[in-house]
Amino acid sequence: MTTLLTIVIAIQVLSALLIIGLVLLQHGKGADMGAAFGSGASGSLFGASGSSNFLSKSTGFAAAVFFGATLALAFFGSRPPSAEGGVMDQIPNTSTKSQSAPAAPASDAAKPAGQAGEIPK
Repeated sequence: MTTLLTIVIAIQVLSALLIIGLVLLQHGKGADMGAAFGSGASGSLFGASGSSNFLSKSTGFAAAVFFGATLALAFFGSRPPSAEGGVMDQIPNTSTKSQSAPAAPASDAAKPAGQAGEIPK
């Protein structure tokens, strides 16, 4: 189970880095402003916006992989813990102290048996 979780986390991180790289490589909408005012691209089949190229399609694919990995992580996080127990149950018990009752205070031990704990008059 932990191996599958590690693989899903790695896929999510790699797809996030791929999305960042692909978005930074693409040119913005402002780069085509000259086409809107009579440049040669405005007379093309798709107009001034141009067609959907390889970078935008691969960005969409990477986003779909990222969302799929996010859903998988949410699924793994919502499952109840396994029978192995939690993280705190895996800590070894290193205490060697014995669990005994605390000793009686010295003041009560010096009194006779009938007077221990009585309120003085």
